[in-house]
Amino acid sequence: MPHTHGIEADATQIAATSVDVVVVGAGPAGLCFVRALAGSGLRVAVVEQQPRAALAEAAFDGREIALTHASRKILERLGLWARLDAREISPLRDAKVLDGSSPFALTFAAGREAGGDLGWLVPNHLIRRAAWDSVQGQAGLEILDQCSVRAIVPGPLHSEVTLADGRRLQARLVVAADSRFSSTRRMLGIGARMHDFGKSMLVCRMQVEVPHQHTAWEWFGHGRTLALLPLNGNQASAVITLPPRQVEALLAQDPVRFGERVSAFFEHRLGAMTPVARAIAYPLVGVYANAFVGERCALIGDAAVGMHPVTAHGFNLGLQSQQRLAAVVRRAAERGADIAAPGGLAGYERGHRLASRPLYEATNAIATLYTDDRLPARLLRRAGLRVAQGVTPFRQLIAAHLTQR
Repeated sequence: MPHTHGIEADATQIAATSVDVVVVGAGPAGLCFVRALAGSGLRVAVVEQQPRAALAEAAFDGREIALTHASRKILERLGLWARLDAREISPLRDAKVLDGSSPFALTFAAGREAGGDLGWLVPNHLIRRAAWDSVQGQAGLEILDQCSVRAIVPGPLHSEVTLADGRRLQARLVVAADSRFSSTRRMLGIGARMHDFGKSMLVCRMQVEVPHQHTAWEWFGHGRTLALLPLNGNQASAVITLPPRQVEALLAQDPVRFGERVSAFFEHRLGAMTPVARAIAYPLVGVYANAFVGERCALIGDAAVGMHPVTAHGFNLGLQSQQRLAAVVRRAAERGADIAAPGGLAGYERGHRLASRPLYEATNAIATLYTDDRLPARLLRRAGLRVAQGVTPFRQLIAAHLTQR
């Protein structure tokens, strides 16, 4: 029997449950949105397939999130930043973009004269735990774990959400926050453009021999893309993009051989690299929803925009999306207006489309160009890096965009 918090387990009572907002998905975007509504007086229900024990102690998944200055401010405002272990927050002080065997690198520095960092790297599972902790005991919140949505029927005053076990919820607004492969998005009748890059991304924490100086690398090599995310304790997250079969072959290696292969990929620039955690692989698929809103519904996080990780902006965009939607909902609630009024939702869509569409298209273009090993593409990207490095204002503009100061 699925567990609930604040909802009686009697099916007839639950069938009549009426709330203001139903959020599908208890990932960071969904839970941050819920937290952003704290104190608004709105009744919120979260529907999540995982059991609450798995949410409370989110497992290590290998992913390190590069947080911008804007994202840190959002997490601070929501109370998540203070819940993170400071020892697990790794400063990002410099970044380099390399191409093939060329010794040239496009570099970005934090700006020593102004102090501060380009951003911060935080393990994804710790952000998930902090998000879960932040909503515990929140007034007006109902959490339905081990549940899934079977159907959604919108109406003029509310939508009816039917769960897989037959229970029903009525809500003035339904928010999909259940990943880039969102089943809720499909139930709402919203399509999406998907860009399958035909590659897999392997991530693994490595101990490095040569200090990385807290510099991140993005390295476009022959037949593969590499990234190095600097972590505390002379560790780094190695991110390797390869065709799925090659990734599977890597995962089958014993730790010693795996470390040797990864060290060779990085041309031993950081000396011997030794795995300190299990390597994990993810498919590379970009997703952009055809609409971010519909009748009494909205999409946030990866359900709206699922980014290729090359610009490290997917999580940051997700945080921005929930912040924009929460602002619209809170303003309407404060005025006693309809929280799902078409005008308010349209404003959210315009704002998030303006913020996400150029970045999404540019990211896909970069990923396509820098994984094309044909001679014209190699010459074009090498020339592009040199031009960007030589024009200081342009490089500063890119750095400002990446850090979102």
